[in-house]
Amino acid sequence: MHVHLVFVTKYRLADVSAVVLQQSLRDLDTAYKNFFDSIKGKRQGRKIGPPRYKSKKDTRQSIRLNTNAFCLQDDGTVYLAKVGRLKVKWSRRLPAAPTSLTVTKDSSGRYFLSFVVDAEPNILPGLETDAGIDLGLSAFAVLSDGRKFESPRFLRRAEKKLKRLGRELSRKAKGSKNRARARIKVARQHAKVADRRRDWHHKASTQIIRDNQAVYVEDLAVSRLGRTRLAKSVHDAGWSAFVGMLEYKAVKHGRTFVKVDRAFPSSQVCAACAWEVLVSLQPTGPPASPIVASQEHFPHF
Repeated sequence: MHVHLVFVTKYRLADVSAVVLQQSLRDLDTAYKNFFDSIKGKRQGRKIGPPRYKSKKDTRQSIRLNTNAFCLQDDGTVYLAKVGRLKVKWSRRLPAAPTSLTVTKDSSGRYFLSFVVDAEPNILPGLETDAGIDLGLSAFAVLSDGRKFESPRFLRRAEKKLKRLGRELSRKAKGSKNRARARIKVARQHAKVADRRRDWHHKASTQIIRDNQAVYVEDLAVSRLGRTRLAKSVHDAGWSAFVGMLEYKAVKHGRTFVKVDRAFPSSQVCAACAWEVLVSLQPTGPPASPIVASQEHFPHF
């Protein structure tokens, strides 16, 4: 007779804050509601699947707390229920008292605290200028006034080091501590690339919003372009994140933001005199038009 002994590790629910468990249940309820609304056609956008269990291999973790489970201390620390006081390196002052807190651990082992606060919009003085933006790969953005933002290509520049770290990771035995350390090195390098790209997006989008009263951007099909042979360059550019920054900063600073339909033939219209040009970019309008027949000078706006 063979007896199989099964050892079960028991996790006490009292070891974590009750607020974390409640928020997880609320997230699950929201996920199921969105799933069924998507099936019935009540939810706009593309179809979404049912909620899935989190993978044990996923190194990104997060919890969300309300004001009952955290508080800000006078000495600059943050108190979390069932955790204690945390020393925090603040990136900026909070404009108001926070209503919720999300603690996130990324794949490189870094922890971030994200606060939700109610803030008033910072309306900038009105301007008479507007800008149409043509997003691309050779040049990241070309504005209708002729300005160019060259593509920084952070991933391409870090590709050599990423390949070397990837080779080192592949040589390590699976499940070993050396492999875990090598994985963290790769994750930290990817995090540096993402941080540099995000910082560059913030600086460029802030400059455009401050210099123009209205901003027009083409509604690009990034998900489709991400499945072509240009996928790596498209993801390296980060168009979606950049457009999202323009949109929320326009609302914050009292600017106008418009997404132009991708079917609009903007590349065939002269930005200066509104005459149509041929697909070959040869002008059909008057020869005195100040715009040179170059694709970079016909921004999508």
